[in-house]
Amino acid sequence: MPLTPLDIHNKEFSKGFRGYDEDEVNEFLDQIIKDYEMILREKKEMEEKLEGLQDRLGHFTNIEDTLNKSIVIAQEAGEEVKRNAQKEAKLILKEAEKNADRIVNEALSKARKIALDIEDLKKQSKVIRTRFRMLIEAQLDMLKTDDWDQLMQYEIDATDLELSREK
Repeated sequence: MPLTPLDIHNKEFSKGFRGYDEDEVNEFLDQIIKDYEMILREKKEMEEKLEGLQDRLGHFTNIEDTLNKSIVIAQEAGEEVKRNAQKEAKLILKEAEKNADRIVNEALSKARKIALDIEDLKKQSKVIRTRFRMLIEAQLDMLKTDDWDQLMQYEIDATDLELSREK
């Protein structure tokens, strides 16, 4: 156990023949006591300062650990977001491809239907054209026949008959 200033102050030396000068020894001991007290005070201040610095160091170490954990968590979250975005992009791409295939298939189906409708219309057009030609030819044939002349004669006779009745 180290000496305290009080131990030094209360220390008594035995006296011997022609011993040390008592005043000089007491003056030296007083100086030692003052220096020792100053050193003990400085030591206590240094220990308190060290304790405060250790507390701050512990606090900053905790902050550093927390920041490191936060960085790791942020990196993991970033990676997770990136993975999710890639998955979502793949799903969107697949959905877009499905829709594109569906749209192309629908367009091809409609194009086939339109082509069939066009063919049907062409056939109907030919049928109508043929019928119309036949009708016109029949009408022309009828105009060219003698029956038409007789019909015209009959109309003229009927008109004359009516005129004569009126008179």
